[in-house]
Amino acid sequence: MARIKRGTVSRRKHNKLLAQTRGYRGTKSKLVKIAKEASLHAGQYAYHGRKLRKRNFRSLWIVRISEAVKKEDLSYSVFIDKLHKANIQLDRKILSNLIVQDPATFKQIVDKVKSVA
Repeated sequence: MARIKRGTVSRRKHNKLLAQTRGYRGTKSKLVKIAKEASLHAGQYAYHGRKLRKRNFRSLWIVRISEAVKKEDLSYSVFIDKLHKANIQLDRKILSNLIVQDPATFKQIVDKVKSVA
C-alpha cells in the first residue's frame, strides 16, 4: 500500500499563511506555528476593530450635532426628541454631514424643529 504524500499541499498552505503574516515582527512572520497563531489573533483584532469603528463614528456624529445645536440654544436630547416629533427622518450621520458641508440647510432644520411644540 503506497503512502499518500502531502508535501506540496502542506507547503502551499504554509506559504499562503506566511504571505498573510508578512510584515509581522520576528518569528511571527517566519515560523509556521507562530505565524498561524499571529494570524488568528490579527483576525480577532480586525473583527473587533470593525465593531469599534461603528461605535466611534456614532459618538463623533453625536458630538458634532450636540455642539452645533448648543449654538442654537437647544440640548442634543431635546433636538433629537423634537426631530422625531416633527417627523423628520434624518439619521445622525446625515445630520453630521450637513453640519460640516451645508450649515445653512442644518440651520433650516433646527429652525423647523424649534417651531415644533
